[in-house]
Amino acid sequence: MTNSNEDRPGVLTAEDLRTAIERNILRMPREVGDRQIQPASLDLTLGRRAWRVRAAFLPGQTRNVSDRLGELALHELDLSQGAVLEKGCVYVVELRERLDLPVSLHATGNPKSSTGRIDVFVRLVTDRGTAYERVPAGYQGPLYAEVSPRTFSVLVREGSSLNQLRLRRGNPALDDAELERFHAQTPLSDGGEIGGGLRLSVDLSSQLGDVVGYRARRHSGLIDVDAVGALDPSKYWEPIGAPEDGFIVLDPDEFYILASREQLCVPTHLAAEMVAIDTELGAFRAHYAGFFDPGFGVGQGSRAVLEVRGFDAPFVLDHGQVAARLVYERLSSEPRQVYGSGLGSNYQGQGLRLSKHFRRP
Repeated sequence: MTNSNEDRPGVLTAEDLRTAIERNILRMPREVGDRQIQPASLDLTLGRRAWRVRAAFLPGQTRNVSDRLGELALHELDLSQGAVLEKGCVYVVELRERLDLPVSLHATGNPKSSTGRIDVFVRLVTDRGTAYERVPAGYQGPLYAEVSPRTFSVLVREGSSLNQLRLRRGNPALDDAELERFHAQTPLSDGGEIGGGLRLSVDLSSQLGDVVGYRARRHSGLIDVDAVGALDPSKYWEPIGAPEDGFIVLDPDEFYILASREQLCVPTHLAAEMVAIDTELGAFRAHYAGFFDPGFGVGQGSRAVLEVRGFDAPFVLDHGQVAARLVYERLSSEPRQVYGSGLGSNYQGQGLRLSKHFRRP
């Protein structure tokens, strides 16, 4: 958001986000540090209060979240000393950040990669909101996270980070023709078709090794979302070997971790977002966590890890079947900070990879 870039459509970079904080467009807790600022997104943090609610909801055009909580909240939790969010329940948590957006900026939310990989469904909610994950231009007010652990119960506390925010000016998404031109200059992947974005397929071959995926074990232990490398993966995940017949069957309401066949990169002048659900691609949801920052996979290639949940009927997923789409976007300015460059990025150069909470094999 430097003066020379204030009219340029694009995803705001780390430098622009810092300017937005200085101008109180992004209102942050006093103890905020650079750890929340990513190359093209901002980590949001849980506040002190959470509410277990009867059901998920959107406030609607004329109501605030607090109004609906008065109708739907079952009880309030204090996160200052930590609290367990039980699987199968829905919670609304106040976030510590607030927005005071000008009419030139709008925003979207998405779960963090580590959140999606433990099957915690998180959606951003605003006052007077009519859609999840969308913050309209000019919005002024608080932010909330709807949190629904699906497979594992999780321990969270005030300051924990489950989701991210991306600020945009205008419509920075590249159409297919532009994407083809960028791909010709700097290959975005070692395969994959372009059509409504970069289409990625699933790898069920032995090229990944003896294990091509993981299926979540039910009735496993608690996951502390802030503890890195603390858990034995064998107690939470069942490994899936390469199938001899080239396909696996996704069982309804089961959760899987798989990997893309393609290695991809996000050039340092672009950002990307994975399409979270696409009914064209099959009877499953792929990829809860959608933000890919500039620099992801650059220089070494990284696979996309696919967080997959089956729908109502068993579904055959073949090796090489298209499972997700990656939409690329322009940045608002040239980034000085990119993914993996001294940031301690957890998933740079990844193959098939569980979340950071688990010890690596």
